[in-house]
Amino acid sequence: MADASTIGVLDAVKALAFIGDLSMGQPTDHSLRTSWLAARLAAEGGRDDAQCRVVREVSLLRWSGCTANAAGFADWLGDDIGSRAAMLAMRPGWGGEAEAQGRLEAAIQPLVQIHCEVSGEIARMLGLDDVTQASLRHIFESWDGAGFPERLGGAQVPEAVFVVALASDLEILSRVYGFEAAQKLIGQKAGRHYPDALARLVCAHGGGWLSELEQESAEGRDEPLDALPLQPGTAPEIVADVIDLKLPWMAGYSRRVAEAAAGGCIQLGFDGETRRRTYLAGLLHGMGRMAVSNAIWDTPGRLSPAAWEKVRLVPYWTARAGKQIDAFARETELASQAYERLDGSGYFRGVAGAALGAEARVLAAAACWVALRSPRPWREAMSAEAAADVLRDEVSKGRFDAESVRAVLSGEADGREAGAADRARPARASLLSPREAEVLRHISLGASNKEVARVLQMSPSTVRTHVESVFRKLDCSTRAAATLKASTLGLI
Repeated sequence: MADASTIGVLDAVKALAFIGDLSMGQPTDHSLRTSWLAARLAAEGGRDDAQCRVVREVSLLRWSGCTANAAGFADWLGDDIGSRAAMLAMRPGWGGEAEAQGRLEAAIQPLVQIHCEVSGEIARMLGLDDVTQASLRHIFESWDGAGFPERLGGAQVPEAVFVVALASDLEILSRVYGFEAAQKLIGQKAGRHYPDALARLVCAHGGGWLSELEQESAEGRDEPLDALPLQPGTAPEIVADVIDLKLPWMAGYSRRVAEAAAGGCIQLGFDGETRRRTYLAGLLHGMGRMAVSNAIWDTPGRLSPAAWEKVRLVPYWTARAGKQIDAFARETELASQAYERLDGSGYFRGVAGAALGAEARVLAAAACWVALRSPRPWREAMSAEAAADVLRDEVSKGRFDAESVRAVLSGEADGREAGAADRARPARASLLSPREAEVLRHISLGASNKEVARVLQMSPSTVRTHVESVFRKLDCSTRAAATLKASTLGLI
């Protein structure tokens, strides 16, 4: 694995905020703006620096769990991005005009549970404060006890939950409807979703805060987070794992692309800094995937021209991340070239020839190599031999660089940079049984208990027993959280 220890918790948090905003159909600075407003609200309410810091962290990570339930929203409402954007803006009928309240709550409860567990787990992995973790695990609770996931209310809920909910409502509703309408909508929710006292502060000072926010530079807004501790080298992998949670069949994909790209760099004799940059680009190259609905990604056949155009913009959004996160600027620029081709037939820029640097050529070959060998809704996974033949054919057509393809294939064969597999063995042996690890691998890719039972030739009840054991050992209650933890531990 390439050394990525220079990427710290602040950079990871900002990347996760960007990913969350795209996933929720919001402008990519929504979470940053909410964080600023939440800190102002907390300070105005007499909260100390530590409490203000918590609300900033919670604001930035509030949507970090939304990739984990994207598949559920897509199954339920068809468009995981548009439906959630309508929900946040309180647009009438976002959940379907015919939905009775009881049915609505029954449908959303498991999705909220997934979101809360994953976002709380992310905060734990990043080494954030216990209060931040607890707030994220209860981020959809309401003041009156009618929220989710546990229907807690009042003082049972960390106050940061209400501060962040108010700041988010202020940011979204004033942007969509104007401040006066936002005041009315917030007033309607006061005493139910959040305390009256906090709502009154927002209504009294929110207009001034918004005006100030428009004049403020983004610089310095995140300074209180700079000193957060983090085990070196884990932050970018966490971001990659969160990216891959959006589509269950992509579990572990970004890590494999990063490893393949780094292995290719070694074969070509690139220096350590180039290997590090290419490895990070492999981890991050899917950030823009959040802007495209799961309904498109899960299409089994040929995409329509309109859908394909959205897919072509995925690397554009990845590039935009670097404009907001200085520490990732070079890596996301390289990551945004993962789908370019030497003959100019790639996207989104359509650059060709010498315009594609050596790292970009290796990354493109690595991404294609891993994708071909992974199952997709529209095709089965290819064997290593078949995938290699496809890559060589693409070389003959002028789309890939021959040396880069040879390097990626050689790196895979040599097993260099494939240390994750070796690290997984002792962890798997000490934590999960071989059968549990096998079941986990299948469910992490979105397989149902019945599908796992058929593939592994065991009864559904036996699979269920293994799943329950995995959840118990990983201390989680949802498949998404188990997948996230297992990937971090090297179990899948």
